[in-house]
Formats: sequence, structure tokens, C-alpha cells
Amino acid sequence: MGQLIAKLMSIFGNQEHKVIIVGLDNAGKTTILYQLLMNEVVHTCPTIGSNVEEIILRKTHFIMWDIGGQEALRSAWNMYYSNTEFIILVIDSTDRDRLLTTREELYKMLAHEALREASVLIFANKQDRKDSMSTGEISRLLTLSAIKDHPWHIQGCCALTGEGLPAGLQWMQSRVTAN
Repeated sequence: MGQLIAKLMSIFGNQEHKVIIVGLDNAGKTTILYQLLMNEVVHTCPTIGSNVEEIILRKTHFIMWDIGGQEALRSAWNMYYSNTEFIILVIDSTDRDRLLTTREELYKMLAHEALREASVLIFANKQDRKDSMSTGEISRLLTLSAIKDHPWHIQGCCALTGEGLPAGLQWMQSRVTAN
């Protein structure tokens, strides 16, 4: 009976889907959140704690938790994991020096029991910069092909212009309808 109700709620668009937006500091998480919400660039400062906003795409409600990425805050990310359906990992495509740290954080998250059902969208941000890594290069360095138990997608984007963001949201929406 519960599955029938959940199916009907998803058909009629009344279901909310929890999303956590994570990544290292200065990757562009908050800029992406507000670009998705308002379609404009909002000047941000480092997030201490979290921001939460609702994004609606074709009757699908995504409750997005943008979580601070400074090193001191990462140990608290797991407080947000409960009932999470989607992880959006935002990567600064120009930050080669910290990609290994990003990979470690990603695999730590994926090993967490509360996220075993979560799908992963990787936004390779700052693709507008000439020194940015391609999505293929990032995919290799993060060893994304090793992720077998979570649906994942990597999407190049630019938080400042919004380029690539709709495609990422559409991938998430397709995951909702596939389930």
C-alpha cells in the first residue's frame, strides 16, 4: 500500500526529494544553488553551516541543502545524510591540487550507510576557465568508473552563466521518474 501511495505522489508531483550539495570550499556550491533558484549570480561568502532552498522542475520538488565545504566543516556533512536521495558534488575544475581530497571525501560519503541509495551528480564547475580540466579528466582522476552501486553522472558547468546546470537537473529528474 505504501508503494502505491509513493507512486501516486510521484505521478502527481507531490513528492519532495532531498539533495545535498557538497564539495570543497570555493568550488561554487552556493553560486550554483542560487543560479538554479533565481537564474542569476549572487555574491556569496563562505558558507558556515548550510543554506536550504526548494527547486521545482516540472512538478518535481528538490529540497537542496548547500553544505559548507571548509575542511573544519566536512566532518559534519554526515549530519545531513539522512533521507538524502541525491548528492551533488561540486568540483572546481581548475583546482588540480585538491582533486585527491575531493575523491577521498566522495568515497567516504559513498561508504556511509545513510547514502547507500543516493544517486550522484558531479558538477565540474568553472568550465569557462581556460585552465580547467575536462569532465573526462576529472572522471579518471576521481575513478568514477569504480562506482558501481550508485547511479552517477558528471556534468560540465559554469555557475556564473548557468551553462550545464539545467542538464544536471534534468538528469536528476530522469532518475526520479526512473524510480
